Amino acid sequence: MTTLRTLVTRIESGTPAHRDRAVDGLRALALLAVPTGHWLLGGFTLSADGAIHNASPLSTFGGLAPVSWVLQMLGIFFLVGGYASVLSFRRHRGSTAEWLKGRLARLGRPVLGVTAVWAALLPALHFGFGVPSDTLRTASTLVIQPLWFVGVYTVVTALTPYCVRAARRLGVWAAAPLLGSVAVVDFLRYGPYAEAMPSWLSVLNILPGWLFAYQLGVSWGEGRVTRRHARALLLGGAALFAALLVWFGYPASMVGVPGEARTNSHPPSLLVLALAAAQSGAAILLRDRLGRLLRRPALWAPVVVINLSAMTILCWHQTAMLAAAIPASYAGGLTGLIGPPDSVTWILARLAWMPVFAALLLLIGRHARGFESPWTHTSTTRRAAAGALAAGFAIFALGLA
Repeated sequence: MTTLRTLVTRIESGTPAHRDRAVDGLRALALLAVPTGHWLLGGFTLSADGAIHNASPLSTFGGLAPVSWVLQMLGIFFLVGGYASVLSFRRHRGSTAEWLKGRLARLGRPVLGVTAVWAALLPALHFGFGVPSDTLRTASTLVIQPLWFVGVYTVVTALTPYCVRAARRLGVWAAAPLLGSVAVVDFLRYGPYAEAMPSWLSVLNILPGWLFAYQLGVSWGEGRVTRRHARALLLGGAALFAALLVWFGYPASMVGVPGEARTNSHPPSLLVLALAAAQSGAAILLRDRLGRLLRRPALWAPVVVINLSAMTILCWHQTAMLAAAIPASYAGGLTGLIGPPDSVTWILARLAWMPVFAALLLLIGRHARGFESPWTHTSTTRRAAAGALAAGFAIFALGLA
């Protein structure tokens, strides 16, 4: 207890007075929503050959869809990312290229680390421990699943200078063309001419769909989003969200459901942007209140720890769940971990497994956090080897091998 109190005191005393605690708090909240959502809504079934396969309780419990509305907080993450990028971009004294290089390296190192480690693990698990190939494919898909976010975030980060120019010229309205672009693509792929549209059309929503909240964050960081704008975002986003659900037949779940023909998040649909707008408006309105709340050292310390481990949490949380699930598959299944997620008992058991996943993530994170630090003592040969391993894992995980 004394050690914990000392840590809290050290974090509080080391926090600069100008630090925006509310923004850090929002980022931490959005970060925690990612593993929470994946751990709650991701299940496994066991095939006759002992391999595990992905399953979801949403296939049986459609009424749980509103849970995904709460846990889908990537809109907040991109909003805060845009805001923080503006502050960082403004403080940087070097060239734009140098700024981008530093930002992108911080994103790339942890991704390279987790994919390289898994590339080495795959043959060891298969040939050394007899883990079925289908289990390894399931695991690889889950590991790489959250990493798409890093790729998209890398692209929008590279667009920061252009987003700043747009924010200075148009203010909060700089995000409007992005919303309109997604609306047009959704009309083409779901409207009366949907059958005549090419299957790749939905890909056009990836960049504007996630850039929308980032651009709002950039405009916010530039001081171009007022409380009046925030209220409009909250109410307008909520109204659009309700209309799309009630009158336009959008799926209620914000995550993909096995067996469903349509999905909202991959790539983002207009429903995702409506939710992001409402969440962004609420976040901006609650900023001052949240900032005052996080003046309490006991609440502020966890926020700092979470933010310092952001990429570790994002990259390794699926590995933590798999560290429990793969050994459990040899036991023939455990309720809430391995077995059809089709009962209330499964839901209650999965809630009981959550602390186990969290503990495993903490254990893994103690060793994996090194990937977030600059690789100043890593030779070119080792970096090249890590890159080759990561590329091989990506090919396997994406089903190209």
